[in-house]
Amino acid sequence: MTVLTEPGVDAAASAPVLPAGPSQNARARRGAPSWAWLGLVPFAAYVILFLVVPTVLSVGSGFFTEDGTFTWGDVAALGDPVVVQTFANSAGLSLLTAVVGAIVGALVCYALLGMNPEGAVRSTVDAAAGVLAQFGGVMLAFAFIATIGIQGVVTVFLQDALGIDIYAGGTWLYELPGLVLPYIYFQIPLMVITFMPALAALKPQWAEANLTLGGTRASFWLRIGIPVLAPSFLASLLLLFANAFSSYATAAALASQGSQIVPLQIRTALTSETVLGRENLAGALALGMIAVVGVVMALSSLIQRRAARWQS
Repeated sequence: MTVLTEPGVDAAASAPVLPAGPSQNARARRGAPSWAWLGLVPFAAYVILFLVVPTVLSVGSGFFTEDGTFTWGDVAALGDPVVVQTFANSAGLSLLTAVVGAIVGALVCYALLGMNPEGAVRSTVDAAAGVLAQFGGVMLAFAFIATIGIQGVVTVFLQDALGIDIYAGGTWLYELPGLVLPYIYFQIPLMVITFMPALAALKPQWAEANLTLGGTRASFWLRIGIPVLAPSFLASLLLLFANAFSSYATAAALASQGSQIVPLQIRTALTSETVLGRENLAGALALGMIAVVGVVMALSSLIQRRAARWQS
């Protein structure tokens, strides 16, 4: 089709003006300065101060002496039988409390599954789990000492009323076995927080399809529910392991003497008056903890990605 224009008028000027396309709008947006990154500044500062800087300091103190000389001595000390046993104690304690917390927490989530998400019971449990998962340190240690300590309320009642002495075999609460109960105390609510969304994401249509095909409730969980929830359960289990492995304040308040687990051994290396000149060993121990927790969290992230495929 031929377009006629008046004499002396440029054809390009007389052409109709079309609206800008998506590519033009995108180029315009790219050209304009964006200040959205400012929202990440507080989080970035938090990560740098409480994650990056401690990691760099632990690496530096583990590989370098006080005068800046590079050394393998502190890192080689991680192979010492005492240090290896301490890591084994931490891993065993973390694995035990993570497994117990994961199983009990999953059962609590299953009990809540049939309740109204907006109901009083479900809301109360969710709120309590959010609070109790963060209830640790000196407060939790004091609660256990006041309850089942040597002169605790429950201890005295069992001894006076029933003649049961829970410390007949020794004061286990202030030793490594005594850390199991306090750790489980905050592991269960953490499992409820992390695993409940995955359990709630199970689609009712899957259960209906199972019943339509002649399945039972047991076959649904064995063939559909458990295989689908397994990645989320394992990811939560690894998170609980890392949480227990890196816990310090509760153990420090209960076990004031000795260094049965790695965080307490780091404290001993930094504050002991009998073991001098081994302050850099604390950095090597911290480096070992960072390596263990890093591997665990990397596995948890990989498993969680697999679980996110069906949850989305």
